[in-house]
Amino acid sequence: MIPGLPNDRNPRMVVPCSVMLAVVLFGVLMLHVVSAQNAGFVKSPMSETKLTGDTFELYCDVIGNPTPEIQWWYGEINRADSFKQLWDGARKRRVSINTAYGNNGVSVLGITRLTLEDSGTYECRASNNPRRNDLRQNPALTWIRAQATISVLQKPKIDSSEHMTLPTETPNTPVILQCNLTTTPYKHLESFWMKNDEEIPGSRGNLNYTEYKINKPRADESGEYMCVYTFEMAPPANATIEVKAAPDITGHKRSENRNEGQAALLYCKSVGYPHPIWTWHKLDNGIVKEIDNSSGRFYISNKDNYTELNILNLDINSDPGKYQCNASNALGTATTQSILRVRSYLAPLWPLLGVLAEIIILVVIIVVYEKRKSPDDVPEDDEPAGPMKTNSTNNHKDKNLRQRNTN
Repeated sequence: MIPGLPNDRNPRMVVPCSVMLAVVLFGVLMLHVVSAQNAGFVKSPMSETKLTGDTFELYCDVIGNPTPEIQWWYGEINRADSFKQLWDGARKRRVSINTAYGNNGVSVLGITRLTLEDSGTYECRASNNPRRNDLRQNPALTWIRAQATISVLQKPKIDSSEHMTLPTETPNTPVILQCNLTTTPYKHLESFWMKNDEEIPGSRGNLNYTEYKINKPRADESGEYMCVYTFEMAPPANATIEVKAAPDITGHKRSENRNEGQAALLYCKSVGYPHPIWTWHKLDNGIVKEIDNSSGRFYISNKDNYTELNILNLDINSDPGKYQCNASNALGTATTQSILRVRSYLAPLWPLLGVLAEIIILVVIIVVYEKRKSPDDVPEDDEPAGPMKTNSTNNHKDKNLRQRNTN
């Protein structure tokens, strides 16, 4: 049968090939339109004001199908024609760009050790247009843009105490930390002190000179201290003073009792600054040895002044013993030990078996005793149960009569 001519058997089933092809092409086109998605911003960079020497980071999160490409551009303030693309490692390696592509495209622009010349407009550009990199295309039509303005101001001058190291032996003399705001073009509001990124209560004041006294300069008072000055029209400025001390282990798990097949957790915590480097070892007949992790059951997690040793699927033959945690920084080392005991997986049954054994022994003793003790005499029916009773009155009379005859 020639396509397009009537079918003799069923005239109503006539479908031209051109119509069928058009339907197929239209379906493919519609599927492409439905699945494709133009680029759009989920999170765009935010404008900030910073001081010289500080650091800033700008975030850009875009969505689209296919996943859009992301670029970073920079332009000087009030110069829209001066935009230039930024690359990772630019500005003497002060610029870092980290981008990841998945369902979304995410990129982070970071610049360290800011200078006044870093002020300007930073632009995140994104596009999934197939012709986005065609030089004959207008970028304003193929790329979407999100801008943030970074203003870098001159940092005020702050004179502060030098970094210090606390002596090993606890002295009686307090330690005083000092800061003095000597030069600032901005109106000063107040100052306060922080330790390890947390504000010290009661340390706020409104003078250019501020100090903080450490009455008992022990290892637990060491850390990173910071005097912070706030201003009316500028970001806060600060100066950092490091108070260093050798590590001192203040807490650990002395012993751990577990059954084979279970998991054990040993930990140590310390004071001192800088934060120590933690290591774990096992003692074998008093000899310190590296932990054998060929089985992959040992996991160590360290965070600042805290460390954990996790042991999975305990082995009763190889895992029991003494474990040693070691905290070390540039000023000293501290060590302590923990004991790990591993019992058989049948250990929880021993108390029950002991109670059951005691019950069995008690029952056996009772049965044996009942069988061996002599039975009571049972009286017979044809025998008198006791001595014959007599007339006691008559007997007494006879006795009296015999006595009188005797006299």
